Amino acid sequence: MSIRVISLAHSIVLLCATVGAGFVPRVSADEWPQWLGPQRDSVWRETGIVEKFPEGGPKRVWRADVGGGYSGPAVAGGGVFFMDRFVPSDAPKPKSAFDASRIPGNERVVCLDASDGHLLWKSEYDCPYTVSYAAGPRTTPIVSDGRVYAVGTMGNLLCLEAKSGAIVWQRDFQKDYALKIPTWGVSANPLLDGNKLICVVGGEGSVAVAFDKDTGKELWRALSAKEPGYSAPIIAEFGGRRQLIVWHAEAVNGLDPETGRVLWTQAWKMNYGMAIATPRKVGESLFLSGFYNGARLLRFEAGKDEPSIVWATAKMSERDTAHLNCTMNTPFIEDGYVYGACSYGQYRCLRLETGERLWETFAPTSGKSERWGNCFTVKNGNRFFLFSEKGELVIARLSSKGYEEIDRAKVIEPTNTDPGRPVVWCHPAFANRRMYVRNDREMVCVDLAAK
Repeated sequence: MSIRVISLAHSIVLLCATVGAGFVPRVSADEWPQWLGPQRDSVWRETGIVEKFPEGGPKRVWRADVGGGYSGPAVAGGGVFFMDRFVPSDAPKPKSAFDASRIPGNERVVCLDASDGHLLWKSEYDCPYTVSYAAGPRTTPIVSDGRVYAVGTMGNLLCLEAKSGAIVWQRDFQKDYALKIPTWGVSANPLLDGNKLICVVGGEGSVAVAFDKDTGKELWRALSAKEPGYSAPIIAEFGGRRQLIVWHAEAVNGLDPETGRVLWTQAWKMNYGMAIATPRKVGESLFLSGFYNGARLLRFEAGKDEPSIVWATAKMSERDTAHLNCTMNTPFIEDGYVYGACSYGQYRCLRLETGERLWETFAPTSGKSERWGNCFTVKNGNRFFLFSEKGELVIARLSSKGYEEIDRAKVIEPTNTDPGRPVVWCHPAFANRRMYVRNDREMVCVDLAAK
């Protein structure tokens, strides 16, 4: 794979200035260096944030042209890191969103200046797609200790220098692990744990693979499944034991993160391989939710090595949904209640302990019943910032009593029409008292600081 690292002359000047000021990323409370934020929990911990938007909505600080994709940004050390894709103008057009014909194009890992949106560098490589929903890459990069880790749709794993985009090491899941590309491509966000970069890969015996973060050397591999699914792995402690939770398309699994040894496996076959939402830990419980298969709550009890099922959705259906059937959004759990978007855009509140549905509304998602209607949920202080598929940012309070909307504003246009309506399905980043979000044409930064 030939990779080109390119920076504009103006970008080089900016890069030198930011490097001199300490550009090498260091995680702080003001940054968003990975999927779901600094602690991977969808909590934005900055203070001094607006209570309501100013007239006309939050001020746009800057915009930058980007290519297609679903990759949300990571913000660290003065940079905005993301992935996108460009397709030649004469490339054949997919017949439909589900058409997985071979489409030529280039994937990129990109770094913009967080203060003004200027290009710092881009690392680009040839990458034909053979997936449905072929807009572009899916995963959010991880930025840590001066390195960027990015996973592309066709299984290209890159480790780059954060200040220059230079390649440190790379792996190819198709060549190295005989990966058969899933229907919607490689979509599971990678996980950094100590010296290990843990990825959902696929293939026989290699659904989960740990790489040395500095060299790319394989440390261990584990698990087999016909489809690897799309869900990000997490590290959690249950029963006093630190575990790696990997939810693939056939089972939920607990592994020893140091060795990859399988501690327990609970079968759960997901229709169309749609294990997508990130699992949520609450105390000794683990909550999971899928589009067709519904939700379930697992619990670890004293003296037992594997969890038992507290409750689970019995009927598999995308429409007749009893609990919460998440597509690509990860639910938020607080004070014994679950909040998230169901299969047709019903934003719901469940009682965690029983799965009882307390209320629902379409207000923060699609506005009406729409297949895969979506919004992303991030908490800040005593309220939530909900980013809708319509490109609107909503400030709301969520409780078991109901949904209380405080304000909303349009921040970006929904440009992706693959689901049959315009949507933006890219998770935003919140850092520097700003929000960074992209569609298939532009990345925008809006000011959310209280005045």
